[in-house]
Amino acid sequence: MPQTLFLKPFVSAPLNNWRKSNVHTNCIDANIKMRRKMEVVCMGMLAPRKFLRKRKKVEVFRDAADEADQKNWRRLMNDIEETGSAVEVLKSERMKNQEIPKDLVLGTLVRFKQLRKWKLVSEILEWLKTQNWWDFSEMDFLMLITAYGKIGDFNRAERVLSLMNKKGYAPSVISHTALMEAYGKGGRYNNAEAIFRRMKSSGPEPSPLTYQIILKIFVEGCKFKEAEEIFETLLNDKRSALKPDQKMFHMMIYMQKKAGSYEKARRLFALMAERGVPQSTVTYNSLMSFETNYKEVSKIYDQMQRSGLKPDVISYSLLINAYGKARREEEALAVFEEMLDAGVRPTHKAYNVLLDAFAISGMVEQAQTVFKSMRRDRYTPDLCSYTTMLSAYVNASDMEGAEKFFTRLKQDGLKPNDVTYGTLIKGYARTNDIEKMMQKYEELKINGVKLNQKILTTIMDAYGKNRDFGSAVVWYKEIESCGLTPDQKAKNILLSLAKTAEEQSEANQLVGLVDQYSNEQRVTGVSRYDDDDDSDNDDNDLSDDECDSPSNANFNEGKQDELEHLVGDNQDLEALHMLKIC
Repeated sequence: MPQTLFLKPFVSAPLNNWRKSNVHTNCIDANIKMRRKMEVVCMGMLAPRKFLRKRKKVEVFRDAADEADQKNWRRLMNDIEETGSAVEVLKSERMKNQEIPKDLVLGTLVRFKQLRKWKLVSEILEWLKTQNWWDFSEMDFLMLITAYGKIGDFNRAERVLSLMNKKGYAPSVISHTALMEAYGKGGRYNNAEAIFRRMKSSGPEPSPLTYQIILKIFVEGCKFKEAEEIFETLLNDKRSALKPDQKMFHMMIYMQKKAGSYEKARRLFALMAERGVPQSTVTYNSLMSFETNYKEVSKIYDQMQRSGLKPDVISYSLLINAYGKARREEEALAVFEEMLDAGVRPTHKAYNVLLDAFAISGMVEQAQTVFKSMRRDRYTPDLCSYTTMLSAYVNASDMEGAEKFFTRLKQDGLKPNDVTYGTLIKGYARTNDIEKMMQKYEELKINGVKLNQKILTTIMDAYGKNRDFGSAVVWYKEIESCGLTPDQKAKNILLSLAKTAEEQSEANQLVGLVDQYSNEQRVTGVSRYDDDDDSDNDDNDLSDDECDSPSNANFNEGKQDELEHLVGDNQDLEALHMLKIC
């Protein structure tokens, strides 16, 4: 296997200048083969970085008693993790030792809060509420209602707030914000808004965190108008003493991304600078996620570096994805190498993104290198990784290799989903192997895998091209009989398959075109039907469903993680608990 060694650019030099120069000038290899699909296998990819190697931790204890306490606490935490029930473990511990040190319980609570394991937090607090030896204080009530707020259990959150009122505790911004968040997480957006309006009118006065969470709730509920109204109020110096902070701006930029309004996002970005709100890596990542053109993503990336900000794993993943989509695999790998050299630990999704960059172009050997590197760096490839690797074989038209890898996927204990089967079906459709294609379709149905529209569209297209127009019509109707609505791509494919005047008339009726589309409005048998989504490049048509494919990756680690990253946790509550520890 030929090996290519990349020279790294100087950190002080703008990355864009390095990228603008021909990457081939940075490659040293006596055996390099220049061809359309470049043999890109970087030696650096095969050598684990120091920060990825497993290190033995050296622990230092104050004395023997401290060592015993620490080991006992870790044993307790491991038992809770293994059993999945905190209360049963704590009860068992109490039966053995007659009593449990309060600082041990409190430390356990704080640790689970840091890990965002809110169900365990609520379980422990509900148990402590029934124990005579534990003084259940206002701070415990606040922690409990916050836990219910994080998991969206608004019924229990309401009950806790009612109990707090009966105990004589005054309403606080923390308890009301937690109840508001519980409604939002539970999908009760109107209830959440009602609490926020009531806080505005009669108190307690909303805190910056309250505003961050209500904006997040509105964005999740697609209540964009309400979110903009609140944000505009904060921007008005005369109407609000509270000014929008960095996280609020981030949430609004994210909202504009969700709404598809890039210009508004750009204006918000400029407004941050005008108002002196510091911009962070998250700000630039949000802008990069808007772009699909690798040149624009690269410009924003370079602008971030010129601002003195360091890229994080999301920044690198976005840039790698942009290069991969543009089939610039060499640059994608170079950016991945740069990330490793910068000491940024790649996430599981970052590896999937690089894997996808090679899979799109059918570069099987290079994709295999990345796939092996994941295991070396202690990342277990998931179904998305396997499906992406499978697509590399499909895009290389190596269906024999694809079948072997598909068998390996099942042997490794993974259950293929609709995206996995769809990838194979697409491969056989491309090679015009109708018999094999239908075998995979039948296997999919036997295994109870849910059909998606793209699979049926692929089969419809294959039958139309290899059999006749009537077969395509049957499969088009099959889409509708499965309870799915044919999209524009399916309609355009059906229209393109119609050759005779009679077929064109039938196709127009099926796709819903009225009779006024006369012959002069058709071009080579295809009706003038708008299709903004149709693309000649459908290498990853089947990769944006349950696979969470890097082709359409959400690089902020999922929608919920992205929103949590933008908003953050309730620091006021943590401060109260730290006060209790003191």
